[in-house]
Amino acid sequence: MKRIFLALVVALSGSLALNAQAPAGGEQNWTPAIQFEKETHDYGTVKHGGDGTCEFSFTNNGKEPFLITNARGSCGCTVPEWPKEAIAPGKTGKIRVSYDTKRAGAINKNVTLTIQNMDKDKTATKTLYIKGNVEPPPADAGMPEKKQGMAPVEK
Repeated sequence: MKRIFLALVVALSGSLALNAQAPAGGEQNWTPAIQFEKETHDYGTVKHGGDGTCEFSFTNNGKEPFLITNARGSCGCTVPEWPKEAIAPGKTGKIRVSYDTKRAGAINKNVTLTIQNMDKDKTATKTLYIKGNVEPPPADAGMPEKKQGMAPVEK
């Protein structure tokens, strides 16, 4: 009987502790009024070593400024750049993403933004996606160039 009572006390106190840690006021439900022209960029087929940059343009359609506090690529081959200043209501900005096109094969990566509401200290995340395919390197890549006009050396 004591064990059952003790188990109930432990379970209830753990439940109360979890509820006490939840943010008050619904901070976890805040959604920034950020509107992207596109949320996925399709590179199509890119040459090995070709241009792997793209941009995601956005507008703050809300009534409050926000700040993008972080942007993280899903791996080291995906590097984002973002505005470091607050984005006022009605203003626009761009997220620039560089993908390493020296990696042949399919591109299926994402960039996760952390966005903070300036007035109420609430945060949210937004994910952008890139996709496409990088061609394999040319067959002669890594081979030394042939010198023209030189005769073979005889021994």
